[in-house]
Amino acid sequence: MGAGAESAKRGLRRELLAVRRGLTADDVQEAERALAGRAEGLPELAGARTVAAYVSVGREPGTRALLDGLHARGVRVLLPVLLPDDDLDWGRYTGPGSLNAVERGGRMTLWEPAGERLGPEAVLAAEAVLLPGLAVDGRGMRLGRGGGSYDRVLARLARAGAAPALVVLLYDTELVPEVPAEPHDRPVHVAVTPSGVHRFGTSPGGPA
Repeated sequence: MGAGAESAKRGLRRELLAVRRGLTADDVQEAERALAGRAEGLPELAGARTVAAYVSVGREPGTRALLDGLHARGVRVLLPVLLPDDDLDWGRYTGPGSLNAVERGGRMTLWEPAGERLGPEAVLAAEAVLLPGLAVDGRGMRLGRGGGSYDRVLARLARAGAAPALVVLLYDTELVPEVPAEPHDRPVHVAVTPSGVHRFGTSPGGPA
């Protein structure tokens, strides 16, 4: 089952990334504004004092407007720092000037927090975690990029008994009938798209 699911994930990733590559800069900016407006209104984020998030790159659904909105409200926003073993450390977002462009292994340029490193366990303080993703299905199963970094984050949260709201930002076309799942995969609670909010059960800080 594991090998078959992983092969199916790779195929679905290729399809979804091809669609994203076809988006224009205007498409991405318009979606970012809509996503920020919807996400900031989520009870899971509106009531959070600490949110773990990430800086979108390329044609990913944009997060910067949301990061700035959360920071302006006084929310403590944590951003990831990719470690050599693909685990994630965390630092604090204090505005656009607090980011550094970092090239990671020649694969891509990431925007990471420039300040103090808080350690991988810092994510345990988050009441909501914004996860990158390529798709979500009706069960809340998320398709990631395949690097495994956020699988480690989710496992760390589970081991500690932490239960933050898990939120993913997507384009409307990335709500799919089924995401191939493996035993270690965990569902998200909420998917936000430019056209709406989609819930998959009860999340901490949010409605049933």
